[in-house]
Amino acid sequence: MLRLITGDWEGRLEELLERGDRRHVRRERVEAIIRDVRRRGDEALLEYTRMFDGVSFRRAADIGVGPEEMEEAAARVSPAFLEAVRRAAERIEQFHSRQRESSWWSVGASGLVTGQVYRPLESVGLYVPGGAAAYPSSLLMTAIPARVAGVGRIAVFTPPGPSGRPDLHLLAAAHVLGRLEVYALGGVQAVAAAAYGTSTVKRVDKIVGPGNTWVTEAKRQVYGVVGIDMLAGPSEVAVVADGGADPGLIAADLLAQAEHDAEAGIFLVTTEEEIPG
Repeated sequence: MLRLITGDWEGRLEELLERGDRRHVRRERVEAIIRDVRRRGDEALLEYTRMFDGVSFRRAADIGVGPEEMEEAAARVSPAFLEAVRRAAERIEQFHSRQRESSWWSVGASGLVTGQVYRPLESVGLYVPGGAAAYPSSLLMTAIPARVAGVGRIAVFTPPGPSGRPDLHLLAAAHVLGRLEVYALGGVQAVAAAAYGTSTVKRVDKIVGPGNTWVTEAKRQVYGVVGIDMLAGPSEVAVVADGGADPGLIAADLLAQAEHDAEAGIFLVTTEEEIPG
C-alpha cells in the first residue's frame, strides 16, 4: 500500500524556487575552476581533488590507474560479477553494431557526386560517476559504443573513493573491456582536464557520460571547445497515479531517479490518499 503523507508543501516549493539562485552561484564557481585548471594544470587538479574528494595525491601521476591495478580489481570481485559484465558487454556491443553507419557515395547522371562520410573521433572522454554511488553500467554503455564506432583513444574519468582509488567493481569492469585510460579524477576538474588537457591528462575530442549538477554545468561551459553528448541531470520524474496503480512500481520509478543526485526532483500526483496494493 502507498499512503500519501502530507508535508510542508510551501517550504518544498520555496526550496525548488531557490534552485535558480543556486544555479547562478554554481555557474560562477564552475567557471572559476575551469579557468584555474587551464592556468595551473596538474597543480589545480591535485588541489581540487584534495578539496572536494578528500584525497591527497603525492604527485599528478598518481591520478592515473594502470592496467595492473585494474587486473588486481578484477581478481578481487566475484566471478559472478565478471560474468555479468561480460554478458552485458556482449549484448551492448551487438546492439550498437547494428547502429553503426557506413559511408556512401552516389554519382548522378550529370556526374555530380554526393554522399556521406562517417569517421570516428580520435579520442573521447567518458565521465563515470563514482561519488555517492558507482555505476559500472555507465562505463559499459559509453565505452562500448565508442569502441564500436572505432574511436582510437578512450579515457575514463571517475572520482576517487576514500582509499584514493576508484570503485573496485568499476575498475574490474574496465579490465574486462581492456584498452582504456582510467583516471581517478572527478567533478568539474575532470571535465576541465578532459577539455583542455594538462601535463598528465591529454585532452579529448568529446566528453560523454552522466554526472551531477556540477559536472553538467562544466560540460555546458566547455561545449564548443569539445563536443558533448547532452546536458543530463539532475533527474526529474513525475508519476500520475490513480487507485489502480501498483505501489511497488510507483516507488521503483521514483527511487530510480532519486538516487542520481541530492537535487533530483521526484513527484507523485494522485487523487487518492491511499493506493492499495
